[in-house]
Amino acid sequence: MVQIVLSASALLLAVLYSAMVLWRSGRTLAACASVAAIAISGVVELCDLAAVAGYGEPLDWKQYSLVAEGFVPAAWLVFSLTHARTVGARFVSVVQWFFLAASLAFPAVVLTLSRSSFFYSPDFDSERILFLSNAGYLFYCGLLVYLVVALINLEATFSNASLSSRWKIKFDFIGAGSFLAVLIFYYSQGLLYRTINMNLMPLRSLVFILALGMMLYSLLVRGNGVRIVVSRGMAYKSVVLFAVGLYLVALGLLGEGLRYFGEGHRKTLALGVAFISGICLLVVLLSETAKRKIKVFLHKNFYQSKYDYRTQWLQFTDRLASARRGDDLMAAILSGYCEIFAMGCGGLFVRDGDRNEFRWASGHELPATSATLKPDDPAVIPMIERSWVINLREDAPSLLPEQEEYFSANGIQFLVPLFSSDMLEAVLVLGRPVNKNEQYLYEDYDLMKTLARQAASALLNYRLSEQLARSRELEVMGRVSAFIIHDLKNLVYTLSLTVDNGREHIADPEFQDDMLDTLSNTVNRMKVLISRLKNLPEKRSLELEQTDLRRLVADTAAMVPGSGAISVSGVETPAEIDRDEIQKVVMNLLVNALEATDGKGPVAVEVGAGSAPYIRVSDSGCGIPEEFLRTQLFSPFKTTKKKGLGIGLYQCRQIVEAHGGRIEVESTEGAGTVFTVWLANGKQR
Repeated sequence: MVQIVLSASALLLAVLYSAMVLWRSGRTLAACASVAAIAISGVVELCDLAAVAGYGEPLDWKQYSLVAEGFVPAAWLVFSLTHARTVGARFVSVVQWFFLAASLAFPAVVLTLSRSSFFYSPDFDSERILFLSNAGYLFYCGLLVYLVVALINLEATFSNASLSSRWKIKFDFIGAGSFLAVLIFYYSQGLLYRTINMNLMPLRSLVFILALGMMLYSLLVRGNGVRIVVSRGMAYKSVVLFAVGLYLVALGLLGEGLRYFGEGHRKTLALGVAFISGICLLVVLLSETAKRKIKVFLHKNFYQSKYDYRTQWLQFTDRLASARRGDDLMAAILSGYCEIFAMGCGGLFVRDGDRNEFRWASGHELPATSATLKPDDPAVIPMIERSWVINLREDAPSLLPEQEEYFSANGIQFLVPLFSSDMLEAVLVLGRPVNKNEQYLYEDYDLMKTLARQAASALLNYRLSEQLARSRELEVMGRVSAFIIHDLKNLVYTLSLTVDNGREHIADPEFQDDMLDTLSNTVNRMKVLISRLKNLPEKRSLELEQTDLRRLVADTAAMVPGSGAISVSGVETPAEIDRDEIQKVVMNLLVNALEATDGKGPVAVEVGAGSAPYIRVSDSGCGIPEEFLRTQLFSPFKTTKKKGLGIGLYQCRQIVEAHGGRIEVESTEGAGTVFTVWLANGKQR
């Protein structure tokens, strides 16, 4: 009768839990995995109940139960990999994939082999014990392995959850972990004695009820959610071992007292009390408040220092180093402080240099606010003058109405100054302590200030790196502007010579045709320049096409006023180039040559192909000083011209090198200069 009540209650809770999961979470993979694990466990419970209650042939029902047990490994493994986790193939290791694939062997074996291959029971009605054959022994040993793996996965999920998320999922994980633990105990009889003792069913049903109750409570009251945080160190683990030792001693004393109970119920009752006590112990040990009290008690009475400073410093530094963006850095600072000092929320108010005040920048479990802190606020003055950490409960500074409303609503207790040198860079606020009765002493304040210096340094470095990035962007824009100005200068030079010649030859029909061609070419080049400006800051790729260099040079020379001083010679020379870019190079060289000869020439241009296609521009002008030619000729913003920008030759080399070519220069001061542009042929490219 007791077993019927327990099993019926467990099945009712299983149906209720499954319905609530699907209602709350929908048909997600995690929700379906949860429902599947509970449903399969419910089927095992139902079939075992029918077997022990005498509804038909017991071993037939046990065979149905065996089929359901074949799906237990896969169901609980998937549950442990998806429950309260970010679901995705990339989050599952190769080993876990292997276990998932191997779990399919269990139902296959159960459906293939006969019942007698797994177990037999000569007198099941009186003993309720199943004796395992070799296949049954291996089957239940494998089942145990999967239950242990699932329990390990749940522990890993919980240990990597953040402080706030642990509070939400604590009872959920205690419930699921407790049921896995009782299943491990239940099936371990097969490993130890090669038997399955179904007299332990009441214990399994009782823990199933408790587990479902806690999971329902967690789902309905606390909700779900989990993300990453590092578990506590070895000192706390020693407390757990001490508590478990006391727990085992208590069980021994309880076992001695159980001699006065009836022989038939003594073992079941003892085990039931043991598991219930273990669950209660887990609830206490996984309580953040209890953990914080234990830590404080230990450090006050058994350790010289309250904190392991080296460990805290390294963990905090690693947390800051892992941040890649400003938001990530501030989140790392806040989560680090909240973890170390067991706070439920934190916020960061960063200096706004323009307004000389501290404005809300980031929060950890803390809403944004329009309230600000100013250097002359009563709460901020002690931080600036004495580098104090302000405890709002003890120091009780005067606060502005909006500050007091915000701090009170969110349980803010500490204001921590973040200094860089002598400048207050930010104010960090901490609130909602896990242990509300904890006393904070000089050790807490010293560690807060020590970590604050590291945090302020990280914030300052990030701010400087942002300023450097902006400066580089401005530098790039400056260089782009210089190129644009240089191109415009060449166009203006062309128009200027056209205007000067027009005063004398405007009535000449041939000049009018040349002038119109020059103006048309200049307008087209300006349109091309404008179109390229629209694509900034995208990097422009070369638009290569087969071009006759001889024709290109002749067309470019015709665009330059004073082209009568320019002679073009050579043969038809095909090359794969960006026509507009190489025309820009030729235009620069021709304009430079004319300027070097005061616009009189002569300027000779030769086009040909030796080992590679080339364009050679020669003039008999003033030449280039040897030192400038050797060290600064192609440097940006370096020039020998009184009104030059020093961009033209730098731009020419950039264009030619982008084509896989090079520029050679020969010059004699007072005698002239020769520029040779070598372009890559098809094989070289």
